[in-house]
Formats: sequence, structure tokens, C-alpha cells
Amino acid sequence: MALSIVAAGCGKGSDSSTGSTSSPAPTVDNTPLKLTIMANLSTPEVPSDKLEKLLEQKTNSDITFQWVPDGSYDEKFQAALATGSLPQAVYLKNQSSFVLLRQTLKDGQFWEIGPYLKDYPNLKNLNSEVLENTKVMGKIYSLYQERPIARQGIIYRKDWADKLGLAEPKTTDDIYNMLKKFKEANLGGGKTIPLADRNDLIYGSFKTLSAYFGTPNGWGVVDGKLVPEFMTQGYMDTMNFIKKLRTEGLINQDFPVTSKTDQQNLMYTGASGMYVGSMQDVQTLQQKTEANNKTAVYDVVNQITSSTQKTASTWGIPGYGTLVVFPKSAVKTEAELKKILAFYDKFFSPEVANLLKYGVENEHYKMVEGKVQPVTDAKLLEKEQKAYLTVALADTTNILPTYYNLKTQEKAVQLSNDAVKFAVQNPTNSLDSKTYTEKGAILQDIIKDATYKYMVGDIDAAGFQKLVDKWKNDGGNKIIEEYNASYKEVKK
Repeated sequence: MALSIVAAGCGKGSDSSTGSTSSPAPTVDNTPLKLTIMANLSTPEVPSDKLEKLLEQKTNSDITFQWVPDGSYDEKFQAALATGSLPQAVYLKNQSSFVLLRQTLKDGQFWEIGPYLKDYPNLKNLNSEVLENTKVMGKIYSLYQERPIARQGIIYRKDWADKLGLAEPKTTDDIYNMLKKFKEANLGGGKTIPLADRNDLIYGSFKTLSAYFGTPNGWGVVDGKLVPEFMTQGYMDTMNFIKKLRTEGLINQDFPVTSKTDQQNLMYTGASGMYVGSMQDVQTLQQKTEANNKTAVYDVVNQITSSTQKTASTWGIPGYGTLVVFPKSAVKTEAELKKILAFYDKFFSPEVANLLKYGVENEHYKMVEGKVQPVTDAKLLEKEQKAYLTVALADTTNILPTYYNLKTQEKAVQLSNDAVKFAVQNPTNSLDSKTYTEKGAILQDIIKDATYKYMVGDIDAAGFQKLVDKWKNDGGNKIIEEYNASYKEVKK
């Protein structure tokens, strides 16, 4: 498959008349904006131009999409960057792509757009916290694609809890007691494994539970200085909590090597009654567990406290999916940049936001009780609508609500939205560390290994600290130093 598959949009006819020359009104340029956009293709084939044409009509533009297959996107992007052949608007595939581009952004090869946002009715209202997370040395170079900040929480078997007279958990002690009661009652039949977990310290149970114990998100500020989360008491409290669960048989013993598929199968088969992770997973859990047990009922909760964290807390992602940047090699003038920003400002208008997220009413979705219900024709959606989810920027702003057949799924979405109020951000999201960029992933493996070894009892606290010292000596101290220097610079 070619690296880049280009689908050229057709230019739309437009009345470019500026009106009578005798009118004192200022001249209005109605010429369609000619714009080339590079975006990653998340579907097997390039989509039809149905939505593209509608987007052109609603934004008075003539668009050429360069759809690049997802698997080769970063390679194509780097090649185009190196040769100065990037188009006017370029989507970064993910946050990792953004991290790799940070130095190039600082070198001035892309437009800084922060000073212009205030001039547009929708862009001026972008979330300031998310914008902060996209900054590079205090400057904004990109528009962001909205994403829920905090989806993590507890999914548990409500029918089990009701049978045992247990209320929804509100504290880490409640979680422990519920798991203990599940095991004692052996509600799974055979061998009940109360909590199902997997080999993922971020999207499995660990990071979500750690927030309940007051652990910072990635890094935290202690006495005015940034420190990594694994050097805090909350991290140690979380390891001790999970170690206790394992010792008492309240979690699958092999969770450090359990896949997500096997973890979820423990829930589907009724062997386990609690799952810590994305609350959005409740719909799949409910459907697949029901196939084995028609009386199974799940519920979700995310406002959990502990003896050390007295208010609700959860960890938050930066709040964006992809980002859009504007190369100076393609966007030659400030006037051209302003026209492109005006185009993207419309992406947050109700008309365009819902077009890109849902498609066309009565073709791709229908309205039920004032909410959007997508059609069940998956092939139609893949052919005409799904690819444009990559291009869309709005996910909550001016977006029509989705209709959910499962009310617990609707509750999960609402809890995620409410979690914005107490989600903790990683303070290094907008900071620089050359050593972290070069060695961070490798060094993190030391901590991951140490964390699992401690929780399964292979090492004690002294052994854990020894591995933390290894992280420091192998480059961690340099990361701490660089992040703190960047932190001070940004705070000036």
C-alpha cells in the first residue's frame, strides 16, 4: 500500500462578488479557502467524499485530504518534514508524535497560534487546562482534538453487592471489604477471584487505585520540586494495598502477566466481580456477561477516597487525542494562517462538529428522545463516516448527546464528564527533558519491574528502593534535573 493515498476534494463554486462598489461596507472575500490536510487513515479504505463535500459547503472551502495509512503515518510525516513538503494543516497521530516534534516546534518551523485564538468565537473558548498541556516552552503551536479527561473508575457486579447487602464503594476500605465479601460468599462459583486485573500499570488497576491513595499523576510537586510518582508515599501505599489483595486471594495471582483479554474473560464468565479501568468498558462487560448469566448487573463508580486522600481524586489524561499543526513551509503568511484558523473555528460549531462526529441525520444516525443513535450498518459507517472521526476536533463542545440502550453506560459517560472537576494532571505534560525523550521508556521498565516484584513479594521496601536508585543513576537524576529546570522556566 502506498505511503500516502490522496483523495482530492472538488472545489465548490462560490459567489465571489463583493457587492456594489457604491456600498460603504468593507470588502468581503468569498473565495473558497484552498486547503490541503494530512491525516491518518483509520479505516481500510479512503472514505467516500460525501462528508468532505458537505464540510466544504459548510466552511466555504476547497479541501484536499491526504489520507495516509495509520501504520505508515509517522514515517510519512517525518519524510515530508525532512523535505519541507508538509501541507498546510497536519494532524499528529498521537501524543508520542507530539513529544518527538517538540524540538522542531521550538526551532520555529511551525506557526505559534496562541496569540490568535482570542480572535475566534469558538477557539477563544478552548479549555485552558488542555491548552496548557499542549504548550511547548509556554507557547501554543497546535489545535487539539477533544478527549474525555478522566474515564477511569470501578465497575462491579451490582447483583452480587445487592445480594450481600453492600452499598457502592466510596473508599478504598469499602473496595477491600467488597472484594473480601465476594470471596467469602463464593458468588462466582468454583473459585471466585474477586478483582480481575492485567499486566498494565496504567490502564489496569494500579494507576487508578493509586490516585485514591493520593499518588500524583506521573510526577508531583513536593516542597516546590518535581518528583516522580514512584518516589511518593501514595505509590508505596498502593503497592501495599495490591500486595495485600494478592496475599489474601482477592485478585488473580498472575495479574503481572495477565492479558486484557484474559482479564475480561474472568468478568464475562462470572469468576470475578470487580474491574478497575475505563468505565466505558461497562457496556461490553454487561453484554458478554449476560450471555453467560442473564441476571448479571454491573454498576460504575469513580469518586473514591482513602485515609490519606480525603477528597475524590483520579488521574487525568492531557485532554487531547491528536493535534493539528501548521508548517511555515506551507502556510506562507499570517493572513493565510488566519483564514485556516477561521476554517478550524467552525469545527467547534454545532453544524460542523456533529457532521464530523456522527455524519448525516437519517443516513448515518437517527434522533431518539433528542439523542443520536447511529445506524447499525457498520459497512456504511466505515465507508462514509468513520474516517472523519480522525479529522474532527470537537468531542464534547456543541455535540449532540448519544443515545445509550444501557443506562449504566450513560452513567459512565456522565461520571467521566464530572471527573473533570477532580482529575489530577501530570505537571510535566508541557515540560521538556531531553533525557526523558531519549531514555524515559527504557528507564520506566526498571520501575515497572520493581513495582511488580514488590507486589508479588519478590523484593521488600529496601529492594524496591535499590531499583529506584538504579533508575536515578542510569539517567533518572538527569530527568529530574531537566524537568525541574523546565518547570522553573515556564513558571517565570
